[in-house]
Amino acid sequence: MRAAGNGIELAQMNFSFPPGRPKGGPVFNFRSEGRDFSKSHRCLIPASGFLEYVGTKYPKTQYRFGLAGAPFLAIAGLWREAEGNHPVGFTMLTTSPGPDIAPYHDRQVVVLKPEDWAAWLYLTKPQAELLRPLPAGSLEVEMVREGRA
Repeated sequence: MRAAGNGIELAQMNFSFPPGRPKGGPVFNFRSEGRDFSKSHRCLIPASGFLEYVGTKYPKTQYRFGLAGAPFLAIAGLWREAEGNHPVGFTMLTTSPGPDIAPYHDRQVVVLKPEDWAAWLYLTKPQAELLRPLPAGSLEVEMVREGRA
């Protein structure tokens, strides 16, 4: 979903930005700290949850995070127009881990509260207020798969 003129439109997009350097890989996650997104194409990435993997050996332990008390969530994202042989694409913004994620990972995607969805699309609140981890207890966690030690 992205802001378009006076409304919101749905568009088919590739999940990732093209590599930033010749031998780099696709950009699925984009650090939000210290950046200004006021002139960027902002979007919401709807999801029922997201996964984090813990451990050093395959298969790693897999944890699923969801928004407490909600059937789905929205992740702050950016999208880019098609360029050359790269189609329209989107990436997820990340930030330092909040209290719900820190025991599992050193980064996390930016999960927006439903009341902040429009604020992200139209930037009606300061970015620093939006692009930060949610308070403790905002995310539910469940182990999906136990890995090897």
